[in-house]
Amino acid sequence: MPRASAAAAAATKRQILTSATELFASDGYADVSLDDVAQAANVTRGAIYHHYGSKIGLFRSVAAQLQSNIAAEVEAAAHEAGKEPHAQLRAGCHAFLDAITVGPAARVLLVDAPSVIGWDQWRKLDAENSAALLREVLAQAGVSASQLGAMTAQLSGAMNEAALWVGQQPENDTARQSAHQVLDRLLDAVAS
Repeated sequence: MPRASAAAAAATKRQILTSATELFASDGYADVSLDDVAQAANVTRGAIYHHYGSKIGLFRSVAAQLQSNIAAEVEAAAHEAGKEPHAQLRAGCHAFLDAITVGPAARVLLVDAPSVIGWDQWRKLDAENSAALLREVLAQAGVSASQLGAMTAQLSGAMNEAALWVGQQPENDTARQSAHQVLDRLLDAVAS
């Protein structure tokens, strides 16, 4: 039997990741088996092991991809806001809140990831993506070096909690609006 081409292997890997993302988001890590992922992706369990090594390896890849996607949305929104750091901060924070509460990200990243991949690995993923962007723009907005770490952690934590709160009320547009309004108040305090 001939080996699959690199393009076919890459397509299989993407299909597995897409199917796993959908399943982890809808059912949660604990209730998804590799058989479920294999069936949804129309591949064998062996293909999953080949590309991701294990269920945890697959979940890590899903979490990393979601973190990267959110960071890209945050960065794009900040860039579109212009060159003024406070405008970039505001646009990026609102983009984060929307990106993490729409689609699979909230359940995977905020509910399952800290326990599945561990708090340290979860923090590392966040630090390499959205938190890094947040820290950078806070520094540009004038937050002192002595308060930068604390400000980044607290604002990030507030947005994560807001995302969980919004996620518990998916049909409530008022909750989303309220979360954005309160986020504006927090950002006004940062700007003062």
